[in-house]
Amino acid sequence: MNKKTGNNKSNPLFILLMLVVLVVILFMFDLLLGSVTIPVSKVFSALFDSSANDTSVTIIKDFRLPKALTAIVTGAALSVSGLQMQTVFRNPLAGPYVLGISAGASLGVALFVMGFASVFALGIFSSAGAWSIALVAWLGAFAVMLLVLYVSTKVNDIMTILILGILFTAATGAIVSILQYFSNESMLKAFIVWTMGSLGSVTKSQLTVLMPAVLAGILLAFLKLKALNAFLLGEDYARSLGVNIRRGRLVVFLSTSLLAGTITAFCGPIGFIGIAVPHIARVFFRTANHSVLLPAVILIGSAVMLLSDIVSQLPGMQTTLPINSVTALIGIPVIVWMIIKNKRFSSV
Repeated sequence: MNKKTGNNKSNPLFILLMLVVLVVILFMFDLLLGSVTIPVSKVFSALFDSSANDTSVTIIKDFRLPKALTAIVTGAALSVSGLQMQTVFRNPLAGPYVLGISAGASLGVALFVMGFASVFALGIFSSAGAWSIALVAWLGAFAVMLLVLYVSTKVNDIMTILILGILFTAATGAIVSILQYFSNESMLKAFIVWTMGSLGSVTKSQLTVLMPAVLAGILLAFLKLKALNAFLLGEDYARSLGVNIRRGRLVVFLSTSLLAGTITAFCGPIGFIGIAVPHIARVFFRTANHSVLLPAVILIGSAVMLLSDIVSQLPGMQTTLPINSVTALIGIPVIVWMIIKNKRFSSV
């Protein structure tokens, strides 16, 4: 009996179901907790009763629900993009920033915020300003993606592409630093606030763009499950299985660009999640099979981001912490504990 129970608990499907339950619980807590504590009955009224009209219901519908959904989408997107990068580059430190895609998005925002100050006379936090930031971030990420894709068609060595991605990141960082040096105080402050990351700035209308874009990126990842598993043992092995290396790499890069670029555009650069969550998934599931790891990182990433959002709100207080600070404070001790507890830290 005990043996059967033990096998049950180590079953990947069982763990995935437990993660689904955890995500649902954290989602409800994220709706309940904040500067104003709202009763559970009001939360259910906001979710299931469209005719409900109350201040607390408005808070749930217009602020907390979009923010909680954004946390789920953000955690899933960054985790999947990190898993793909670690697999393709066979490097445990690779993440969604490794190709310079997020840096390209940051450069687009920096050029817009600090290079065109007059545009922001309309207000950085206005609806037009928010969409403008998203647009320039997309353009920046897309420009770097095109550059990386061009290089990948000319260079077969994946480690060379990794090094070039790091160089692209350094180059964009240098340009951003120059812009910061010459920027005025108000524009510099606006950019610094954006770099701290935020889930609360995404509106319900913006979610209608954010969610389909992320779903498309995740779908591309699932379509390349065979290629991702083959990449684990090297490109020569992948070729022996009939995997088209360049096409597979192209789809993975496109998926990562779509996921990381979209999140950076709407939420700012958010660290830790993309690098750490894939490792946590490997430790819990003890497998390198992406048929298990992909849904695992989606659920674990969503749970971690929801927890980070709950902590950042400082329930019962009027202040909110930057989400990047919280993900680092939660993530670094978790990774250190995982490394110490599992001396053979699972990696690709």
